[in-house]
Amino acid sequence: MNIGIIINSHSGNTTSVAQRLKEKLSSAGHTVEIEEIIPAGDIVPRKNNIALKTRPELDKYEALIFGAPVNAFALSSAMATFLTELSSLGNKKAACFVTKALPFRWTGGNKAIATMKKLCESKGAAILDTEIINWGNKSRREILIAEMVNRFIGLFN
Repeated sequence: MNIGIIINSHSGNTTSVAQRLKEKLSSAGHTVEIEEIIPAGDIVPRKNNIALKTRPELDKYEALIFGAPVNAFALSSAMATFLTELSSLGNKKAACFVTKALPFRWTGGNKAIATMKKLCESKGAAILDTEIINWGNKSRREILIAEMVNRFIGLFN
């Protein structure tokens, strides 16, 4: 299956999770590409409709994984803008994850993943799974990433 991992990353944490997903999905026989959504200027937390420097084309993918950081207790502005401006996701299978620094899911993680899921579903995607990766506790983080990667691999077989 041809899978696109579409990310926005500020600190590199979301990118590192995407790379682990790509490695495991590729090992499972999938064709996987990571594409990044990059804002055209400064990032303004909680501001939608920001200018984007890059806009990945999604038609070439059979399935999608979206990943972004939590920024100011919400989904990153770049990802929110990108998903809002999409015309359609054409009933593609999809999964979503967010990365965050603060320890509790209620400190933005729940809201960010719910927003991402809602935006994807409003564009026609079938969301198969989601995850919130907390970056603060390294041992717990590694467990969460490994569990998510294993679950996400099973979604696209």
